Amino acid sequence: MMKIGIIGATGRVGSAILNEAEARGHKVTALVRNADKAKEMFGADAAILEKDALAFDATDLNQFDVVVDAFASSKAYQHLDLATKLISLFRNNKQTRLMFIVGSSSLKKPDGTRMLDDVLKMFANEPWVATPIQQVHELEFLQWVDNVNWSAISPQVNFEPGEKTQYRLGTDEVMENKAGKQAVSFGNFAGALVDELETPQHKQQRFTVVDD
Repeated sequence: MMKIGIIGATGRVGSAILNEAEARGHKVTALVRNADKAKEMFGADAAILEKDALAFDATDLNQFDVVVDAFASSKAYQHLDLATKLISLFRNNKQTRLMFIVGSSSLKKPDGTRMLDDVLKMFANEPWVATPIQQVHELEFLQWVDNVNWSAISPQVNFEPGEKTQYRLGTDEVMENKAGKQAVSFGNFAGALVDELETPQHKQQRFTVVDD
């Protein structure tokens, strides 16, 4: 049994991860900004720590074997802000593992270009484009870090509600399921993430998952 803290546990992805980890017998704490919302979602007896994500400190987080960053914000730069803060808190810490969720725009197509290049061509003027840009920066930052036990996981292009079935893993590439769709369900994503926590295979690496 691991002690797992999930930042952003009330989000769609964070809640899928929390439910998957609890179903496997791990002790999970929801690290959230709104405790009432978390109680409504997970029950009055759920373990909850209420605090703004960027206000968490070492005292809050050192109790966990794993901290999962499932944070989402309308202020795109805060994704990188939180990643850099978490890394700073756990420099040379050999006890706690950090798991980051970074978007699919950092995945590479067969020609070696990133999905972000296509996103910028098609949606350059859309305000939401700032988030995939910042998440690419987040991954680039993590890849410089060699004294923290971190991993990162990316969904495929289509990240959709759905139950856990069967999935396949990759590293940095866009992948297709048997139907030719670049898709992964929340359930399979959560399953792959918790599998990685239980049996680490990607220390200081990013990996990705696709529905089978």
